[in-house]
Order: sequence, then C-alpha cells, then structure tokens
Amino acid sequence: MGTEIGLLIKKHEEKILTDWIVEQTATKSTKISLDELKANCKAFLNAVTPAMQSADQNINNPAWAPVKNILSEISRSRGLLGFSPSETANFVFSLKKPLFSLIRQEYGMNPQKLADETWTATLLFDNLGLFSTEAYQKTRDEIIVRQQEEMLELSTPVVKLWDGILALPMIGTLDSNRTQVVMESLLQKIMETNSEIAIIDITGVPTVDTLVAQHLIKTVTAAKLMGAECIISGIRPQIAATIVHLGVDLGGVATKSSLADAFALALGKMNKTVVKLSQVKA
Repeated sequence: MGTEIGLLIKKHEEKILTDWIVEQTATKSTKISLDELKANCKAFLNAVTPAMQSADQNINNPAWAPVKNILSEISRSRGLLGFSPSETANFVFSLKKPLFSLIRQEYGMNPQKLADETWTATLLFDNLGLFSTEAYQKTRDEIIVRQQEEMLELSTPVVKLWDGILALPMIGTLDSNRTQVVMESLLQKIMETNSEIAIIDITGVPTVDTLVAQHLIKTVTAAKLMGAECIISGIRPQIAATIVHLGVDLGGVATKSSLADAFALALGKMNKTVVKLSQVKA
C-alpha cells in the first residue's frame, strides 16, 4: 500500500511539486523566497519518497529519520522567521490536496484501492504535520528560554564604580536560576577588574525572605572566595525588620541603606574619599 504511494510520488514528482507550491503560495506569504520554498519542497519529497516505499509507515521507525530531520530543520527555520504553528504545519498539510488528486486519477476505477491509499496517505501526512508542529514548538521553547537567559543577564549588570569597586544593582525577585547568573556575572567581573569590593544593591528587590537571604549569602560567599569583600545596600526599614524577624544571619556582611552610603564605605575601606573641589582649593 505505502510502496505504491511512494512510486506514485516518484513517477509524478514534478507535477506534485508544482501543484504543492501553488497551494502554499496561495496564502501570499512573503516570509521566505520562492527559491527557498522550492528547495524545501524538493528536499522533503526526495526524503519522503524512499521512506514511503518502505513497508512500515510508522514515522517513528528508522526509515523515516531523514524525513523527520528535514521537517525539524524546516520547522526550526520557520519558527525563527516568525511563522505561526498553523503556517508551519501547512507545509505538510498542503501536500495532501495535490497528492489526493493524483491518487484519484490513478485509482478512481478501483473504489477499494482508492479508499485504502487515501486513508494511508491521510494518516501518514497528518502524523508528519503534527510532528512539524512539535518541532516548531520545541524551537519556540528554545527561543523563550534563551530570551529569558538574556533578560536575566541584562537585569543583573555589574558596574565598575571606581578602581577596585564594583556595583551589582538588582531588580526583581531572586530565585535559584537568577542567583546563579548573578554569581557568574559578579565573579567574572571581579576576575576581569581585580576588584576588592563589590556592592550588591537590593533597592529594586521587592521582598526579602529566607530564600532570598540565602541567595544573597551564597553570592557574598562566592565573592569572598575570589578575594572581594561585599557590601549590601538598599536595606530599607521593612527589609531590615524582615531579616531580623526571620533570624537570618548575613554573616557579618556590611549593610547600608543606600548605594551612596555603600559607595562611601567602600571608598573608606580603600583609604579613599571624595571631596568638593572648593575644599581642595581651600
């Protein structure tokens, strides 16, 4: 059954290719060029023809691996180009119309054969269409994860305030993943600048609970292992009360209510200070 469909596609490949492209371009999509569309269609047909000639039409079997690889690549590229899931799946589903038309021409005089071949092709291309949607979704999930990682990196910039002094302004909630990014960013910058003091500013952290405090302690400990002393700034009254209520021990870490106060403390630890020019001239 499947063998005959494969031979049928191979015999009328050019006609199927032409009609298939017409079906896809009817949507007036301009996201990819006609040449790229033709290349995708040819690659798919070249892979699907020998697979359909195999006795087993289960797409999870090894004979279908080349077809699934091509579909995965096409779905991935379309996901990156902004295609919707239905537009991506339509690459496969749009092949059904020209193929069914050819099956009717070939087996129209044999109702049972026509029904069998049509049903076989329907199941097969429906499964391939669903697979393309799954491959598309996997790509979208990868993009979302990557964007989240990039947002985490952007939301935890390490700023050089002075020679030997870094600042890490934090905004939003701290969780395990973000703490890992924070530590990596801070440690990398400490190593690059050979800084002695790192100010962790939590003014933009809405709440501090036991878990957040533990994450802060981890970051401070990691910085100490790199030879840098940490100062935590942005300790508001309600945060101070919460830390006391929770019984959290910040391990003797210096704390300040504002980044400016923390910066002044950091300068003092390095035997430096900032004065007005008028005072210098005087």
